[in-house]
Amino acid sequence: SKVCNNARDSSFVQLFINNEWHDAVNGKTFPTINPSTGEVICQVAEADEADVNKAVKAARDAFRLGSPWRRTDASHRGLLLNRLADAIERDSAYLAELETLDNGKPYAVAYSVDLPNVVKCLRYYAGWADKWEGKTIPIDGDFFCYTRHEPIGVCGQIIPWNFPLLMQAWKLGPALATGNTVVMKVAEQTPLTALYVASLVKEVGFPEGVVNILAGMGPTAGAAIVRHMDVDKVAFTGSTEVGHLIQQASGSSNLKKVTLELGGKSPNIILSDANMEDAVEQSHFALFFNQGQCCCAGSRTYVQEDVYEEFLERSAERAKRRLVGDPFDLKTEQGPQVDLEQFNKILGYISTGKREGAKLMCGGGVAANKGYFIQPTVFGDVQDNMTIAREEIFGPVMQILKFKSLEEVVERANDTKYGLAAAVFTKDIDKAHYISNGLRAGTVWINCYDVFGAQAPFGGYKASGIGRELGEYGLTNYTEVKTVTIRVPQKNS
Repeated sequence: SKVCNNARDSSFVQLFINNEWHDAVNGKTFPTINPSTGEVICQVAEADEADVNKAVKAARDAFRLGSPWRRTDASHRGLLLNRLADAIERDSAYLAELETLDNGKPYAVAYSVDLPNVVKCLRYYAGWADKWEGKTIPIDGDFFCYTRHEPIGVCGQIIPWNFPLLMQAWKLGPALATGNTVVMKVAEQTPLTALYVASLVKEVGFPEGVVNILAGMGPTAGAAIVRHMDVDKVAFTGSTEVGHLIQQASGSSNLKKVTLELGGKSPNIILSDANMEDAVEQSHFALFFNQGQCCCAGSRTYVQEDVYEEFLERSAERAKRRLVGDPFDLKTEQGPQVDLEQFNKILGYISTGKREGAKLMCGGGVAANKGYFIQPTVFGDVQDNMTIAREEIFGPVMQILKFKSLEEVVERANDTKYGLAAAVFTKDIDKAHYISNGLRAGTVWINCYDVFGAQAPFGGYKASGIGRELGEYGLTNYTEVKTVTIRVPQKNS
């Protein structure tokens, strides 16, 4: 609890609307829990529909024509984003501590992976702010035709709990670079870092109403955002099941633009010519990184039959060596799952795996007497129709499957409703291209996994989502394209 007693953030447990801190209209709060101990860290204001209405009104006022934000030069929007990145960088040790306390991820990871990537993402989009250019178009006739890239308006953004700071940056960067205003609903499991960043948004000088940040529940605050008639676009990262609800709410409200970054059951394909040691280590990382709480986790590991037994043994050995424990210990590789609900759900999948006949190679149980820790678990001899091979587990549970031919593995890899990511490990460039061309997924990694850059787009095929985040492609989802056509007189009499 040392962090919540810290004077610096004692005020950052309210709702951030119009650059001011507010209690919820109905006065409600909810506890945020430390997943390492199961204890309450502090109480946080719980937004409801009334608070969403206040935030949307603030965002709408900030977006009106002639407002300070609409009159801000594009280059100055970039400057504000750079200042926000600088402030986050300045406070990154503190933010990483808060992230670890609230989310459970190892501090070493929060500090060396999450925070630098947050800063890079904001700086990347700061650079785009004055470079997102339209075109002049040679249409037929005596006309001058050009396009303008204009902001969509009020953007509702709903972010998940697995990478709270990073998902906030992925959403804020392109929305603010292109001149939109934002009402963001942060995950109730992990509200603390997002609210601290809200204080930095104010500190660096964003005009009031441009960024509004609410903690609250999906069925109340989240639902109020997605059905709100004055929200022009909604961006959501989370489960496919909620993605369906958001798409429906858009259709039954004002047809707001929707981008969705949803679940996955990503295939990770190991060919017999791969470097075995590297493939084992990378596949371990592909699944177990962030306690297995990654939408793009390599959660179906397909191994070619002649190296299958060796790969299975080595993967179990590696999982047994994985250090699970106190996330503030710098040697820890794996912290707790985010909350009791996820903890129980993952243990349920493990028992289903056993019941359906997968071979438990290691793990399979609880890893501590308090907190939500689960042993790194490896299943071998997994069949494509087993529940653990079909459904997203979102925990430290690895599925290893056997295959013979390339054609077969591409077909099996694609036999899923998801299409977020995939990987292939091989030394053969022809095989790498054959497989990566055949996979229906938004990202394919070759001889690596979970390599992200703010410059490279990320998103899913099929039920893994709509639209792309990051890179230049990420700007299109925050922009309306306006075509302007002017008649040019041919003689001046």
